[in-house]
Amino acid sequence: MLRFSANLGFLWQELSLPDAIRAAKAAGFDAVECHYPYDTPPEAVREALGETGLAMLGLNTARGNVAAGDNGLAAIPGRQDEARGAIDQALDYAVAIGAQNVHVMAGKAEGEEARATFIANLRHACERAAAVGVTVLIEPLNRRDAPGYFLQTADQALDIISAVGTPNLKLMFDCYHLQIMQGDLTHRLQAHMAAIGHIQIAAVPDRREPDHGEIDYRYLLRFLESLGYDRPIGAEYRPATTTDAGLAWLQAYR
Repeated sequence: MLRFSANLGFLWQELSLPDAIRAAKAAGFDAVECHYPYDTPPEAVREALGETGLAMLGLNTARGNVAAGDNGLAAIPGRQDEARGAIDQALDYAVAIGAQNVHVMAGKAEGEEARATFIANLRHACERAAAVGVTVLIEPLNRRDAPGYFLQTADQALDIISAVGTPNLKLMFDCYHLQIMQGDLTHRLQAHMAAIGHIQIAAVPDRREPDHGEIDYRYLLRFLESLGYDRPIGAEYRPATTTDAGLAWLQAYR
């Protein structure tokens, strides 16, 4: 049976992170993931995870100075100390709550210097993560929602993964972003399966519940099952109204 992870960066935003974990369990999700949990004491998150029996699949590195336009730091030349501080913070928090993955956000940058900076910072992240049993993820973001973001395609991500050359660096395959940027999702999932660390879904083009729009998730997720993919799929969408009101798609898979 297909399994799903509630992305609590978007779902149940009106609740505290521990209570959102409890809400995800009550709604029938099999796991959870989050974006930026750093304002919540890790002990409270760990308690909620233990209470519900849900695994926390992953979290993101901090974006930097959001008011100044930052959307990650790891590919920005000249900000290596900040980027590595964010990586270390994320890994420490992941270990404290038992999270499996850390998504290292590249930030807004372009060019060869940015590529070299990203690779160097990812090598730092992967070395630290390997010591604590955590996988590092990188995620292409579409240029419409994240203008100027360094990492925009699966091909670019795979090139970076190859250049870093460590087994604990994987691709976060967000179907929403990659449909907008490249399409051909079935072929890309099959071709890149060995490099994929996590998969996320949302409707295209509105990023709402994954039960409408131009991606047929009924087909795509059954195709994933046929490939032997058995990890929880991340539901990273913005609810059209409330999270609870929009969960008919989840029940349809049950």
